Amino acid sequence: MGERVRLCGRDDLAPGEARRFDIGDLRVALVRIEDEYYAVGDRCSHEDYSLAEGEVWADERELECAKHGSTFDLRTGAPCSLPATKPVPVYDVVVDDDGVWVEDA
Repeated sequence: MGERVRLCGRDDLAPGEARRFDIGDLRVALVRIEDEYYAVGDRCSHEDYSLAEGEVWADERELECAKHGSTFDLRTGAPCSLPATKPVPVYDVVVDDDGVWVEDA
């Protein structure tokens, strides 16, 4: 990716919601928890399945893969439960008056 890309407006994503965005060949899951935003790769490292379709665990700051139940730390991308054993990429998020942006980490 290598650049800053606008994903959506600040209020386009509700608290506790995850949504997939495609940036060229890159799939990103953007997650909002209260007023914080997290961006991770949108492919479960266990199996090619969209993480944005899973449940947001707000208190734990984790995103669950709906396919097999693995959870991933939204801050580090590290898997928190099996069957996944490999992390997913994490991207820097910038929030300003113009919206929510993601940039290569």
